[in-house]
Amino acid sequence: MAVVEAIQAERAGDRRRLRVASPATLEPVGEIDVATPDDVHAAVERARKAQTAWAELPFRERGRFLERAIDVLLSREEELVDTIIAETGKPRAEALAEIVTSCDALQFYARRAEGMLADRSVPLHLLKTKKLRIVYQPLGVVGIITPWNFPFILSLNPSAQALMAGNAVLLKPSEVTPFSGRLVAEVFEAAGLPEGVFQCLSGDGETGAALVGADVDKISFTGSVATGRKIAVACAERLVPCTLELGGKDPMVVCADADLERASAGAVFGAFSNGGQVCTSTERVYVVDEVADAFVRKVVEKTGELRQGPGGESDVGAVIDPAQLDIIESHVADARRKGARVLCGGRRNPEWEGHYYEPTVLADVTHDMDVMREETFGPVLPIMAVRDEDEALALANDTSYGLNANVWTRDKRKGLGLARRLASGSAVVNDCMVTYGVTESPFGGRRDSGIGQVNGETGLRGYCHAQSIVVDRFGSKSEFLWFPYTARKSKTMRRLMRLLWGTPLGRLLS
Repeated sequence: MAVVEAIQAERAGDRRRLRVASPATLEPVGEIDVATPDDVHAAVERARKAQTAWAELPFRERGRFLERAIDVLLSREEELVDTIIAETGKPRAEALAEIVTSCDALQFYARRAEGMLADRSVPLHLLKTKKLRIVYQPLGVVGIITPWNFPFILSLNPSAQALMAGNAVLLKPSEVTPFSGRLVAEVFEAAGLPEGVFQCLSGDGETGAALVGADVDKISFTGSVATGRKIAVACAERLVPCTLELGGKDPMVVCADADLERASAGAVFGAFSNGGQVCTSTERVYVVDEVADAFVRKVVEKTGELRQGPGGESDVGAVIDPAQLDIIESHVADARRKGARVLCGGRRNPEWEGHYYEPTVLADVTHDMDVMREETFGPVLPIMAVRDEDEALALANDTSYGLNANVWTRDKRKGLGLARRLASGSAVVNDCMVTYGVTESPFGGRRDSGIGQVNGETGLRGYCHAQSIVVDRFGSKSEFLWFPYTARKSKTMRRLMRLLWGTPLGRLLS
């Protein structure tokens, strides 16, 4: 059964409707109307009118709205968690983690945005008669398109950043998890956010395409590589910026001196948290041969202890999008055909009616298998033994992706050095998947994993235009390079070049 299916409108001429079901129980969650292109354009107009007054508010005033939103989150915690669980089928602890990180994001940007976006004075190395100021101006109206794997935090976090930067926001959540996106809108409304500053547009790809093509000033997208490419082209045609956080095939490198107990626990968590449906999930492991057998034994043992199914105490939940089940099964089948061994799992869980795939560990994998090359986005952990750390790094970098990676060694200095050699947007030493959750850390991918960065000072400034303002300091009646041009000016410029860049003292001064 599909999680989302089209249903016939009750009256002729009504807009399209979608019915949403739980991936865990297959029970109905609710129905949504699909926002049309006309709805999107009307929302943009409302946002444009509201944004000017919103941007004129001091940072502290904007921050108060975000802090009031925290109060709303705390008062409606159970309702929010229940909605996330109903739409995603994830365990209660993982749904609750979305609320925890949302509170942190709201507080962080409410208190720190003013300092991060304050005007900056930049000393000039040559033109000492001038002053340079960098001013961060809001872009205007920002479209944010979010995925189904973390439907609440991935909708709220970028919205909080864009709002604190002075923008109006149009959110288009995934059609698989539309009610979590609606709750973000309800939270901001309950916090008293002015009308039109934040709007939620429920719908599917038609709504998303309309938003990308509308008169917005930036698109922030989290989702698939294929859709990200289309958005990049559309934004390029309109000459508007976009931030794309796309897929990953994140590697784990286990050195011979790693703490195998911690590393194996990290591998299990990194591969199976949120059912493996995390852009920073560990999707392939390279372990140095001399410790490979011991590492694999520990991973299999810990995987066997995981509890899967609906309910608050489970460890591994459902596969949210049933179409993803087909991809997971095809990757495991391809690996089996090419010689991989299934050490545990390897099938849909027969104990539950919903979309469950057993946590799966594969050994004897090679790089000609789909499971080592393409994004699986499910609870599958392939492990490959390698000769040494150099081979591990070479294989880890042999991918079209470059989002996140993790390295495990008792030598933290060595770990930092190995992390620097990984072609990934971010990396972790002796832990996994924490980079997005570290609010101060810029997060973004390389190559097929996307363009631009979110979070922290870098992400916040990405919702602004950095305007440079150069101010004359002394107000003389003329400048040396102004008209008229004379032979004397040309001679003086030649002497200046030779002084500044033709002598050691001059280069030091310049």
